[in-house]
Amino acid sequence: MPNSATDPAAAGHPEPVHLAVVGAGPAGLAAAVTAADLGLRVVLLDAADRPGGQFYRHPAPGLGAERPEALHHDWRPFADRLAALRAHEAAGRIDYRPGHHVWGVTGAAPRWTLHAVAGPEERPLALTARAVLLATGAYERQLPFPGWTLPGVIGAGGAQAMLKAGLVLPGRRVVVAGSGPLLLAVAGSLAAAGARVPAVVEAASYTGYAGRLAALARNPGKLAEGALYGGGLLRHRVRLLTRHAVTEAHGTDRVAAVTVSKLDRDWRPVPGTGRRIPCDALAVGHGLVPQLELATALGCATHHTPDGTPALTLDASQRTSVPGLWAAGETGGIGGAQLALTEGELAAHAVVRELSGGPVAGTTAPLVRRRARLRAFADAMAAAHRPGSGWTGWLSDDTDVCRCEEVPAGRVREAVQDLGARDARTVKLLTRAGMGWCQGRMCGSAVAALTGADPAADRRPFSCPVPLRNLAALPAEHPDGDPAAAGGLD
Repeated sequence: MPNSATDPAAAGHPEPVHLAVVGAGPAGLAAAVTAADLGLRVVLLDAADRPGGQFYRHPAPGLGAERPEALHHDWRPFADRLAALRAHEAAGRIDYRPGHHVWGVTGAAPRWTLHAVAGPEERPLALTARAVLLATGAYERQLPFPGWTLPGVIGAGGAQAMLKAGLVLPGRRVVVAGSGPLLLAVAGSLAAAGARVPAVVEAASYTGYAGRLAALARNPGKLAEGALYGGGLLRHRVRLLTRHAVTEAHGTDRVAAVTVSKLDRDWRPVPGTGRRIPCDALAVGHGLVPQLELATALGCATHHTPDGTPALTLDASQRTSVPGLWAAGETGGIGGAQLALTEGELAAHAVVRELSGGPVAGTTAPLVRRRARLRAFADAMAAAHRPGSGWTGWLSDDTDVCRCEEVPAGRVREAVQDLGARDARTVKLLTRAGMGWCQGRMCGSAVAALTGADPAADRRPFSCPVPLRNLAALPAEHPDGDPAAAGGLD
């Protein structure tokens, strides 16, 4: 049943809800629940079928998993907020809408319009809110190499998702490679589930943490978590190779082996160091990239995090540079579930203060201290695992960079060196790189590196594919600026 409080298709132009939250991962879930606790009417939209995001991804009920929490090391915060979400749903304080892909946000405070593609039928939906909080999460950064398009080569996060959501392994003998702490978690989970993991191939060196000892000391829980993963690798006899990378995958109809090469300090492969490791699957990823399409389309300011990825510039209350628009979680820089939960709560308090025009009961000082501590650790991780510029040295000219459009690295190099392209948009127009179904999520980092461009400058009007019939049904004008909607909570 459509909710007339949030669905213009049900009742003309209704009074907007107080807060629309985009994304039901840790940050969005925490924000929605906290805002409802503090008296706001909230609509929570998420592209997935179940709340939790990528981190708290869990099996569908039909799979009959008896202990889904066994696949996570920090399940309790999610379970508590999931129970609170259900309670607020029952009381009508949160309108939770799974399967809703928000493709654009228009208007301005205090009346925003969110446009979504809803359900498998791809129905158009538009709803209005006085404030918007973006908790859109992140996606994996992939650095291409020869053979990365072979079946059996998947993202490290994709391997984790297969296990958490589908209870299946990507293969029986899985090499885990790339860079970042996610690799240890993925390798440990796969090994515990019965896969043979011959090696974890880490392109960076853990000596990169040496200059951030203060941040490490302030987060003993994170150190214990790392020790737990390390102990799991020892138990399962998994080799950890630092300053190494998979520079080629081999096979015909499926990956059968990978070449692992030693890297210099700039991530250039050292000649003569390659060795083959047999495998039937490769889980590879080089960290995460904040998903910013909705925010950058609205003109939100960005900055570069210590690992070189663009992230939203946020103030102490999680506000973006655009009035009436907040963000939490990975959109402000990759930091993990604990930081996302904390930022979601802080953002909810800030929204309530903004809309009510007065103070909110309770103090956020503990949340502010926790955010500072966790953000310091996140920055230490980002700096330690920042990709070196020399990684493009393992790309041959015939290596596909954009796998959707089958654009090889040589064509991108030609666009830059011979045709004068200096930004991702020009490269896209000349080569079609980034025009495929994933819209540059898989190839964006690689194209930017080959181009020397800032990936944050690639602004898009849509954050996901939208049927033309949905666009045709949009009214010519939107009632996006309604001064009568301003004022205190009502």
